[in-house]
Amino acid sequence: MSLKWCFRAIFLSLGLWLFLDLASHLGAEILWFQEVSYLPTFLVRLITKCALWVGVVSVSLGYLLGNLALAERWKYPYFLKSEPARSQDTGLSKEIAAFLSPQYDKNNGKSLLEGGNKSIKLPWLLPITLCLSFLLGLMVTHYGLVATSYWQGQINQVSSPFTILFRPEIVGNLSIKIISQPQYICLAVVMMIALLIYYRFFLWAIAVVFSLGFGWMISKNWDKLLLYFHSQPFNSTEPLFSKDISFYIFSLPLWELLAFWLIGLSFYAFVSVALTYLLSGDSLSQGIYLGLSAPQKRHLFGLGGGLMLMVAFSYWLSRYELVYSPRGVSFGASFTDVMAELPTDTILCVLAVAIAFYLLSQTLFFKPKSKHHQWIISGIGIYLMLTIAGDFIIPVIVQSLIVQPNELQRETPYIKRTIALTRQAFDLQAIEAKTFNPKGKLTQADIEANDLTIRNIRLWDQKPLLKTNRQLQQIRPYYRFPDADIDRYIINTEPKQKTNLTTEKRQVLIAARELDYNAVPEQAKTWVNRNFVYTHGYGFTMSPVNTVAPGGLPEYFVKDISGNGSALTTSSAEIRASIPIGEPRIYYGEIANTHVMTGTKVKELDYPSGSDNVYTTYDGKGGIRIGSLWRRWLFSTYLKDWRMIFTRDFLPQTKILFRRNIQERIREIAPFLKFDSEPYLVTADTHPNPGQEKFPDNKNYLYWIVDAYTISDRYPYSDQNNEGINYIRNSVKVVIDAYNGTVKFYVAEPKDPLINAWSQIFPEMFQPLAQMPANLRSHIRYPVDFFKIQAERLMIYHITNPQVFYNREDQWQIPNEIYGTESRELEPYYLITSLPDVDFEEFILLLPYTPKQRTNLTAWLAARSDGENYGKLLLYNFPKERLIYGPEQIEARINQDPVISQQISLWNRQGSRAIQGNLLIVPIKQSLLYVEPIYLEATQNSLPTLVRVVVAYENRIVMAQTLEQALEGIFKPEVTPAPAIIRPVEEEEIPPI
Repeated sequence: MSLKWCFRAIFLSLGLWLFLDLASHLGAEILWFQEVSYLPTFLVRLITKCALWVGVVSVSLGYLLGNLALAERWKYPYFLKSEPARSQDTGLSKEIAAFLSPQYDKNNGKSLLEGGNKSIKLPWLLPITLCLSFLLGLMVTHYGLVATSYWQGQINQVSSPFTILFRPEIVGNLSIKIISQPQYICLAVVMMIALLIYYRFFLWAIAVVFSLGFGWMISKNWDKLLLYFHSQPFNSTEPLFSKDISFYIFSLPLWELLAFWLIGLSFYAFVSVALTYLLSGDSLSQGIYLGLSAPQKRHLFGLGGGLMLMVAFSYWLSRYELVYSPRGVSFGASFTDVMAELPTDTILCVLAVAIAFYLLSQTLFFKPKSKHHQWIISGIGIYLMLTIAGDFIIPVIVQSLIVQPNELQRETPYIKRTIALTRQAFDLQAIEAKTFNPKGKLTQADIEANDLTIRNIRLWDQKPLLKTNRQLQQIRPYYRFPDADIDRYIINTEPKQKTNLTTEKRQVLIAARELDYNAVPEQAKTWVNRNFVYTHGYGFTMSPVNTVAPGGLPEYFVKDISGNGSALTTSSAEIRASIPIGEPRIYYGEIANTHVMTGTKVKELDYPSGSDNVYTTYDGKGGIRIGSLWRRWLFSTYLKDWRMIFTRDFLPQTKILFRRNIQERIREIAPFLKFDSEPYLVTADTHPNPGQEKFPDNKNYLYWIVDAYTISDRYPYSDQNNEGINYIRNSVKVVIDAYNGTVKFYVAEPKDPLINAWSQIFPEMFQPLAQMPANLRSHIRYPVDFFKIQAERLMIYHITNPQVFYNREDQWQIPNEIYGTESRELEPYYLITSLPDVDFEEFILLLPYTPKQRTNLTAWLAARSDGENYGKLLLYNFPKERLIYGPEQIEARINQDPVISQQISLWNRQGSRAIQGNLLIVPIKQSLLYVEPIYLEATQNSLPTLVRVVVAYENRIVMAQTLEQALEGIFKPEVTPAPAIIRPVEEEEIPPI
């Protein structure tokens, strides 16, 4: 009795713990979403998930357990055993004797034995049961792998795991996977043995686990259901079925999810019931199964009919999935898919429906003595042979005998489809292509006329600047600069006249000084310091990209932490007037991974000042009040931090700030979007803009901007990239207040049907881009991640001629550059320059191309970021009949120059090394200028300095201390014909490092 009560107490305690954990999690999530003003978004997701889970689990449990219960009712009883050795005297077996005995229920026995088929002997019974057990193991493996991928977080918006189990290729792949991996073989063997011995327990247990698993996996796909009911037209059709693209983006994923669930449900029900019947009556021990009784046969007919309907459904879906076929020379449905696979799938779908209706009719109008029952096995066998022939043999014959001898002719219409729809999906058709023929006639006068471009050529790369920042601007070990972001600011300049100030656009590198708690000394890593003291970073640095301070170090517009009440130090009064600084505390950033509590009795470390520290108390809008006892209990349970209950440092106004990492913060709010990997910091005054959405009014001007994308892998005929994406739009700009944690989503691409659907689902979440404060909107830029994806697709899909595409004769590649001493792929880079045929400078993102396996320049792609030109892409094609130097050729010429090579070799000795920075290709008028900075850094205590600038133009190369000197060396008047390589101009003594 005491043991029984102990078990009850344990189960009660576990149940109470689980309830409290779920309640605390739900309560904390509701309070957090209320803090960020997106509670309706959370509730819609929560209700949808719960409804899906409850609905799927209820239907699955009802269907599986209901059928297993019927099977338990109609199976042969354990005492109705077959006797292999029958009595020679009476001719009666023991089961007949038991049937005739007064203790046996005559009606039950009559219903079981009447109308049964011939018995199945052990030589057939054992292989059948083993085969069914193997199929069950195959199914468990398939769905288990999908569940595991969800559990391990391997599933995202484009890695759909819902492969249909009854496709022959899926069955084949799973069988190979199981056979090739010992752990799967062991699992299958153990499962078969367990099912044969304890079949009743395991079949019921697996049914329960499957039902719960289906509910969990399908609830994870809540977004597919919501998108289905809020679908938006693309107003564009695909050519195979003439359906609007919206069918493939919004509807087909839900149908595939439904098939994934219903096929698993119907297959498991059929196999588990069949095993229940075959193993009943202790058939394996007796070596014989009496045969299917009339109720058993009728039950299996019904389940088989449902299963065949699901098979027909899967083949109906497979017709539409042909637009994602990788079979031909291009992505999407090929000649073989359209002429062989499509008719085959249609026929198999119709035949499966016919078989299903026949089985269901036999269930509804069952005749125990019908002679047609024996046709069923023959019909299913013929169907399986047709499946193998239709899915494997016929397509191979068509591909080998019809397509391959005339492949270009056969595949041309389908290549055209792939090209057109891939360009649509990645927005490549919006690129304006132009011809750019460098004239090679750039003069000193042209350089002076493009002074703004020259003064914004980036000499400082992010990597050396960050190393310098960490040496000169980190100030304390617990501060860190995780990244440096390229942006442009309007800077007041010194007055050229006495009347007015002038302004100019300057390209800068801005880096946030964040607090890294992991760098706090071990002795100081106490609970109080972690939660109350080390709460935020402070300030930022801003450096112009093209100027160098004495000693080769970067110049700073904004730097240090000033102790005189001005927060940060600026280089001039004009900079202070141009760059809003305020009180630049960073509570929400890229590396803010701890939760903190503010407004307590313990003051927060604000910033160091000399040998002392300055302390502050957070007064922003972020955080959740936890002054009351119940909230302390709630968050201590949620965060697994019991010290929160017992501390005496809390006040009624105490707040907790968690999810301070900006990437984590926005992903929690909008998990259906893909976010750019590079958030960038902006300092801007968002308040002098009447009529626009404002952020909380305070003295902090720091904001993070993150680009967000709507993506899909379901766009028909669109060739997927290496991430599985075949549709993408930069639809959203996200702004996060670095002090208050406020998050706002602005729609940047209102023509995107996906973001329009999400705007209908969450109407209070998104705002038009016009509502973004103007001072922030002037800093949006074309995102690098999006540009990279488009640039990668353009390497192939700039080709619009099917024959050229088939021959792959004009493929491009992204060139390499030497950075340091290693060769790496050239990264896109931002420039302030004037594009050819444009008479003003603007902020652009640029990437050059070279032909496949060649190093000469063939094109470059530019993305515009300013004003009404934002988002426009321009492709400049270079003439193929003449040589335009590519980055690798310029790098080779630099390293082959004996003087430059000798100087670099000299620097690479005695504890230092030379680093060749990013090679920039700068378009000026109708010419190209190549610029590469060279840095010098010590092998220990690295503090990179800019020591030389290399400029190349046409056949000339100059290395000098400054960009101005190098340009002067390139364009100075020539008395004699220019040699192939111009030596470095006369240099001053190299400054000490």
